[in-house]
Amino acid sequence: MNDTLEILVDSVKSGAKYRSIIPELIQNIAQDEFQKHKSTKVAVKAIRSRLHQIGGAFLNRKIDYAKWLELFQSLPNQQINSPVFMQTCQQMMRLHSSTDERLPILDQFYSRILNDIAPIHSVLDLACGLNPLTIPWMPLAHDAHYYACDIFEDMIAFLNDFLKLCHVNGNVFGYDLSHQIPSQEVHLTLLLKTLPCLEKLDKQIGVKLLENIHAEHILVSYPVKSLGGREKGMLDTYKNHFLAIIEGSDWKIRCFEFSTELAFLLSR
Repeated sequence: MNDTLEILVDSVKSGAKYRSIIPELIQNIAQDEFQKHKSTKVAVKAIRSRLHQIGGAFLNRKIDYAKWLELFQSLPNQQINSPVFMQTCQQMMRLHSSTDERLPILDQFYSRILNDIAPIHSVLDLACGLNPLTIPWMPLAHDAHYYACDIFEDMIAFLNDFLKLCHVNGNVFGYDLSHQIPSQEVHLTLLLKTLPCLEKLDKQIGVKLLENIHAEHILVSYPVKSLGGREKGMLDTYKNHFLAIIEGSDWKIRCFEFSTELAFLLSR
């Protein structure tokens, strides 16, 4: 990394909102924006704008992960299917827009979509956000492995502790999906409201992921409303867009419509 790129990366990470983002993602976006802008100040603003679009916009507020971990550890019943544990998961999920939107449909989301392929023996959750907190609602096998990736280092550390607390095998790791695709072979891969964000970095990322993910099944979903709560014809737009992405593929497809989410289950 040359001196100018290093200055760009350091400048971006000096902001509190971007400090915990994995360095490789910032470097890759900085490399791209460096070619477009002569001004360092303009380039830094452009990099931060893209990071906000793909991740920062979904965090409603700064999360005190240490406090939440202590709260989970202090619960009188740490069985993941206990009402108090699930209630605490729901409370924390409200801090991330993606999982907050899923809460009204959570009781039916996985049961309706995954019933025919349960129990799930292994999961790869891409750009997971706080979605691993929905594990208590998933029809997982008792010895299931759960792998997940995201771009926020503090969130990743918390989720690894959360998996241990749940006695779920697996790990959460930092990953720039716009440049690499994880190689794990799994029963189910989750791409929940992920493609619209990744397509801001690479318009062809949907095709690349679906062609190279090693999974028997892939669950892809899209939001049906904007972060501001407006519909704007998003259900039809995303449905047509996704059907165009998978046109000509060998996947068997099932479509599920919920009040807050559009989902597709792909099976080989």
